[in-house]
This record gives sequence, C-alpha cells and structure tokens, in this order.
Amino acid sequence: MMNSNAQAYLRTRVMTASPAELRLMLIDGAMRFARQCREGLAGRDFEQAYEGSRQCRAILTELLSGLKPEGDPLLCDRINSLYSFLISRMMEAMSERDASLIDQVLELLAYDRETWQLAVEKIAGAGTASGASPADARQGPSANDGDRLHLTG
Repeated sequence: MMNSNAQAYLRTRVMTASPAELRLMLIDGAMRFARQCREGLAGRDFEQAYEGSRQCRAILTELLSGLKPEGDPLLCDRINSLYSFLISRMMEAMSERDASLIDQVLELLAYDRETWQLAVEKIAGAGTASGASPADARQGPSANDGDRLHLTG
C-alpha cells in the first residue's frame, strides 16, 4: 500500500500530466504489472501472477477505450490490434502458466512506450520552439497548430 505522501505525489502528477504523459504512465503501469505476472509465473506464485495479469489487462483495456478513431482511424486500428494482441497474450501466458510468453508483451510495451516518449518530446519541443509554455503544450492541439503532432487517445 502506498503511503499518503506517495499517493499525493501520484495524484498531483496525474492531474498535471498531458494526455500523452498520462498514456506513458499507463504504459509504465502495464509494464510493471506484466513483470509482476512474469515473476509470479516463474516463481509458481499464481496469485501474484493472476493479480499482475489482471491489472495489466485492465490498463491495456483502458488504453483501448481511450482511442479516438475520428483523429486517425488507421493508427487507431493498429494500436487497437496491438493492445488486443497483448491482452490475449497475457491470457495465454496465464492459461499455459508460461512466464516466457510475458517477455513478448514486455518487449512490445517497451517499444510502444519508446514511441510515445518520442512523441511527447516532439510535442514539448514544438511548444517550446513556438514560444509556448509547457502548460500550453499540455492543453493539447488548437485550431491554429499547423503541423504539430496530434496525439488523440
């Protein structure tokens, strides 16, 4: 259980994060719980494995529910396919009790995280280059944002 200072810090971090930063936080959480599942399966602690798998799948489902296909339908379809695959892979790892299947999930999540991190940095760089403050960058794209990168979902 987190202590109150850690909870307050996390709450503040979540409340001040941009949508892209929130997505990174969710991916980090999915990776943490996937590792918990892998460790549980490897150590034959199936309660730990189940809890890690359940939490990882819940986060992946949340990431899926946040997709907005009206922004970029093709990209959303690809992300949907990725997260759906990861959810099924987590279930397969649990049913087969095979920790090695989690490695693929972790590898793909790490790649996804790296991609989003680069996007966050690009957004921050575009905001700074245009004279906008970091708080302005957190507000998301506006009608006059020209060629800025849009991250919906």
